[in-house]
Amino acid sequence: MEEPYGFFGALNPTGHNAIYFNRICAETPVKLRRCGPGETGVVIARYQGIDGYDWVAIPLVPYLYAVDNPADVPKHVDRQIVDQLRNHYHEQHLLTLLGPEVPPGNLIHGGWTQLVGEAYERRIFAYRFNTTPEQDDALIARLNDSANHTQFDLLFSNCADFARVILNSYFPHTFRRSIFPDAGITTPKQITYKLVRYGRKHADLGLQVFEIPQIPGYRRLSHANKSVDESFVTTIYAIPITILNPYVTGALMVDYLVRGEYHLIPKHPQVLGPYTLTALTMPGLTIDNPRVAGAQVPGAALGWSPAQVAQGSSSGLTDTKAMQ
Repeated sequence: MEEPYGFFGALNPTGHNAIYFNRICAETPVKLRRCGPGETGVVIARYQGIDGYDWVAIPLVPYLYAVDNPADVPKHVDRQIVDQLRNHYHEQHLLTLLGPEVPPGNLIHGGWTQLVGEAYERRIFAYRFNTTPEQDDALIARLNDSANHTQFDLLFSNCADFARVILNSYFPHTFRRSIFPDAGITTPKQITYKLVRYGRKHADLGLQVFEIPQIPGYRRLSHANKSVDESFVTTIYAIPITILNPYVTGALMVDYLVRGEYHLIPKHPQVLGPYTLTALTMPGLTIDNPRVAGAQVPGAALGWSPAQVAQGSSSGLTDTKAMQ
């Protein structure tokens, strides 16, 4: 579950969903395969503006930081640094695969910049859960065999809808659209809520929550994800709705208070930095939590030394996925 940011995040404060697979890797950004030794998996999500593709797969470290090596992740960035990192990764890995016709993107239309360096834009919460090799192989076959043509629609075929379909292939009939509190629109917060609720009922899922902080300097700190009802009653949208029909505002407020307050993030989730992503990529390892989560701390240096990664014994888990 990725937090909203910037001007568009103020207009649409629902955020973004993506799914990380530590057993699935990418032959190309649009063709999947099983990972080999030493490979750490990919993040897959639905995007708009990627040369007509519906989904794209990007390795975890580049997706977060626009570099191949965690040692190259800066502690603090500015616009020039982020542009340089993204442009270099694009030239090295994406240009020949996606083609020069894919634009960088802007406020209105998406582009290749949304594929890399997400941790410079916003804070991310990763919800890790167990899967089996057979489930992952079935997903690889399904995505490779199906037409990868864009289906993006902000209201009814967005990134959270893609996550809903993928998660239903692992846990059938669990993730459905909700009239309340999201007016039939699938949102990242709704998907995360249903995953957390499912995890509480099924201990074998092994659900864990991690925080991946925003690298400071490029943007103002991102803000919390909201449901549709919450977006209406806690932003400027409440004013025109109240003027037009105060009863609608009252109904939205009641529904938000009764059902919209999802409590999805534990008080002290484990915080991951560039060198401590092994909690996701190698679930048998354990690491110390450098700080507790809560409000983001500008300039916090998390996980910058390899010595911070503690070698742990195997947990015996079959595999894990993380929904971001």
